[in-house]
Amino acid sequence: MPTAITRAVSPSLARCELTWLSREEIDIAKAIAQHREYERRLAELGARVVSLPALDDMPDAVFVEDPAIVLDEVAVIATMGCDSRRGERESLAEALSAFRPLIRMRDPAKLEGGDVMRIGKDLFAGLSARTDEAGISQLASLLEPYGYRVTPLELDDCLHLKSACCYVGDNTILINRAWVDTAGFDKFRLIDVAPEEPGAANALRIGDAVLMPQGFPATTGRLRAAGFEVRTVDLSELLKAESGVTCSSLIFEE
Repeated sequence: MPTAITRAVSPSLARCELTWLSREEIDIAKAIAQHREYERRLAELGARVVSLPALDDMPDAVFVEDPAIVLDEVAVIATMGCDSRRGERESLAEALSAFRPLIRMRDPAKLEGGDVMRIGKDLFAGLSARTDEAGISQLASLLEPYGYRVTPLELDDCLHLKSACCYVGDNTILINRAWVDTAGFDKFRLIDVAPEEPGAANALRIGDAVLMPQGFPATTGRLRAAGFEVRTVDLSELLKAESGVTCSSLIFEE
């Protein structure tokens, strides 16, 4: 059974960091309800959900994917490219220490988990405003003893690599090719997001299904036509904080 670590929505979410989106009013009560529904969907799809308490003074702490990368052997505590978010790491590290030995990255290298896509022993890492070459190089060095290969990828006009592409299982990547260099993806089947839905590439494979936000019907249709079971969840308020379905959980096998 997979474990999914999540964190409750902070009441200060409206002060979240934004890079590509214009700030909109966020209904905090609705965001909390949507996050709880997200946790219920993870449980329905077979995960044991470990929900951490909110960090009230850390608006982005609900997005637990960014401070850590959980692999089969270890959990990597990332340096974080956004200085205001570095305080999120310690309580998350404490929670992860019950499941994995911890490796801590070192400053001044920058790396966030949303920029790392894992496919088996291959890790693809996006060069973004939050992750730099030094961070990717350090990650590769730390994980080489465990047999992982790390491939850097150039990004355009998006926050994280997983904004541009996500592995959805069955040797398949859901992708917006305008936002990411596809070098290194030759051996994978690529499913393109619908042109009118450029933000639809963030998807989460859990169990036998792919979880996606509501609001991307054309891309959802493309996945279903390719043989995937797709479930959707309403994350409209959380999406205003530049998030997606991968951002709010760390999922791994115990």
